[in-house]
Amino acid sequence: MNKAALSNKDIQYRDFALNGNLWKVTFQVGFPLALYQSLNMIFKILDTMMAAYIGGSSVSAVAYLSQINLMISAIGGGLAIGGSLKISSAYGAGDYEMVKKRVSSLFGMCTFLGMAVLLIILPFTKQFLAFANTPDELIELGSKYFSIELISMVIMFFNNVYIAIERSRGNSKRILYLNTVVIVVKLGLTALCVYILRTDITMIAVATLVSQFLFFMIAIKNMNVKDNAFGFSLKSMTFQKEVIQPMVSISFPVIVERAAFQLGKVVVNAMSGVYGSLTVGALGISNNIGGLTTSHQSGVQEGGAAVISQNLGAGKVQRALDAFKCVLAYNLVIGILGLILTTVYMEQISFLFANNVNGVDRSFQELIMKVYHYESLGGCIPLGINAAVVALLFGFGYTKHTLFLNFSRVFLFRIPILWGLQNFTDLGSESVGIVMMASNILVSLLSVVVGISVIRRICREYNVKFRLI
Repeated sequence: MNKAALSNKDIQYRDFALNGNLWKVTFQVGFPLALYQSLNMIFKILDTMMAAYIGGSSVSAVAYLSQINLMISAIGGGLAIGGSLKISSAYGAGDYEMVKKRVSSLFGMCTFLGMAVLLIILPFTKQFLAFANTPDELIELGSKYFSIELISMVIMFFNNVYIAIERSRGNSKRILYLNTVVIVVKLGLTALCVYILRTDITMIAVATLVSQFLFFMIAIKNMNVKDNAFGFSLKSMTFQKEVIQPMVSISFPVIVERAAFQLGKVVVNAMSGVYGSLTVGALGISNNIGGLTTSHQSGVQEGGAAVISQNLGAGKVQRALDAFKCVLAYNLVIGILGLILTTVYMEQISFLFANNVNGVDRSFQELIMKVYHYESLGGCIPLGINAAVVALLFGFGYTKHTLFLNFSRVFLFRIPILWGLQNFTDLGSESVGIVMMASNILVSLLSVVVGISVIRRICREYNVKFRLI
């Protein structure tokens, strides 16, 4: 076996991805990732519920500070997505030596990135939170929480790269199994700290750190495969232009897009703070409830993007376009089911978040329901369409277009509309729900326009035809 060979399992999956039934391929790759994403969202929801048990201010602190963490983690997440797409492309093209170089070099870039984040932000946590316009009460309550979460986030840089690599080789089930183990550990530790030891939110962050470190150790073990193309090798790590530049070029717009999107959400949270910290908490909870649907769609999106990239790398452009249609169909079904189920059981779901150590906070429950009512209408189905278009754009390398879409979503369709509602209406806290609905619908309509334009360009460039049905 040469130093960049494939295992029998990887050879079989490559043949399946390039020649198998596309509905089955998309399902087999996308749905374990959808379950993985939904488990992550359920984990976030349970985490929020436990923080809510401590008190309303605690859940608001977790909701607000989590958005800031997500803004920073977008850097590592964007790098992982861009790198994995180029790994998938090399895998589809059969260039296994390049696969190994990109896998190893991606981990090298992640190391430098993580060190930079810790050195720049960790010593100045309170100042950084103040710069992010965090309310003083939340800084006092959650600065230690944020510091520990920051360390966890750097470990997650590596974990996200590992997940992206496994995704590029179609190993979705392994991602699902590992994530299940980590979530069980995380929730078990959090429940121990909140319900038995009665600690504050700092120990919730400690539980996250322990669980992510466990995932990191498992990832190191699985990547220590000497001769496999998908194994890490220090000798294969290189910063040569032909290895690094394609990954950086496709990753940079994704990094900017995700960081800008999360920054926009931080700004929206800060603007929502004029209605009180409980409105911030209700908005965060509403986002999490909506994530029960959109997380599934994101999983299908990620799996679909990998399948599209693999087939494009193998020169099968028509098949890559057909994979997009599968992603779109699956996401529409998920969106319809999600809208129905969350609407029917909204009262029961919101009750879980409004129940704390002092009993049920009915006003907080009603606020959650009011915000989510609007968000569900603009999120479940429209964002499923948006996710399918993003899969197409990622798979074909049009990451600058995804930057345009998410920038528009927040800075054109969300922040200005919220500003207008706050300054020219007296709707109050209801405004945050309305703006979520409006921005999600508008960006989905824009993604349809962008998707049609890109598909026409692909058809002209590669001389292929596209029919939606």
